[in-house]
Amino acid sequence: MSRAENTADFLFPHQHLLGIEGLKESDINCILDLADHYVEHNRKTNKKTDILTGLTQINLFYENSTRTRMSFELAGKRLGADVINMSSSGSSIKKGETLLDTASTLNAMQPDLLVVRHGNSGAVKLLSRKVNCAVLNAGDGKHEHPTQALLDALTIRRRKGRIARLTVAICGDVLHSRVARSNIHLLNIMGARVRVIGPSTLVPSNIAELGVEVYHDMREGLKDCDIVMMLRLQTERMQGGYFPSVSEYFTLYGLDYDKLSVAKEDAMVMHPGPMNRGVEIDAAVADDLTRSAIQEQVEMGVAVRMACLDLLTRKKRNLEKEQIKERIKEGRS
Repeated sequence: MSRAENTADFLFPHQHLLGIEGLKESDINCILDLADHYVEHNRKTNKKTDILTGLTQINLFYENSTRTRMSFELAGKRLGADVINMSSSGSSIKKGETLLDTASTLNAMQPDLLVVRHGNSGAVKLLSRKVNCAVLNAGDGKHEHPTQALLDALTIRRRKGRIARLTVAICGDVLHSRVARSNIHLLNIMGARVRVIGPSTLVPSNIAELGVEVYHDMREGLKDCDIVMMLRLQTERMQGGYFPSVSEYFTLYGLDYDKLSVAKEDAMVMHPGPMNRGVEIDAAVADDLTRSAIQEQVEMGVAVRMACLDLLTRKKRNLEKEQIKERIKEGRS
């Protein structure tokens, strides 16, 4: 029996997906196993299914996004849902409507799934308390980005066959990165050894409390690593000088073949995107398909989000099926 078949009757024990923190290893494995099934499904000519037919998915993005929003949109449409995209620039949000007023309005529309990206940490959790549908966190402030960590985990597992006992280095702007935080939680849950690497100005002073090893020298931190995760410099969240210059940052912390040479010979390179070539990663390394899994991460993103949408609606779909069966029985009696 395949991993995906093992999840056929699994009911996800959470109403929402707000973060990796709080999930169990079994929860993560179930999502990854089902996502494996959707990877193969998405490689077929006919990618459409009717699993979410009749359900409505609203993508509510308070921050600009290309990969995440398109990935969630594609995931919903491939599962047969009615997908509506909303952004803060094209709605009443721009006119001053509060988050709670928006939640009340959306709730009145009775959606089944709400995918939210917001610039403030905790905003998605607050919204989840005010609506009656499943809520998926597509990134909130510097807090979490759970589906990114899940797609990263799927990419690692498919390439390496496992996550446990691998040494993973997360490098760069850890301070502003919700991706780093979600990945740290997930990798620790799954039994990996996690290192963070970056200048002291871009690494939180208390980060070691999350169960990671801290390095400020790239070559020292990358030594014998299995996975190298590079992070984007989030200059839009920076106020003040975190590093002298972009060129100096690349010299010290940008991933090139010289720094990569101290990692394991088969070390895999990852990046959540969008990439700043020549800033956090050298173009040649990013495009090296023997080492880089960056394009694979994009593919895994759609499959992981399909799995999450599927799992978070199973209880509701199963309940409706049971109600239909009961009505049929009553009609026959």
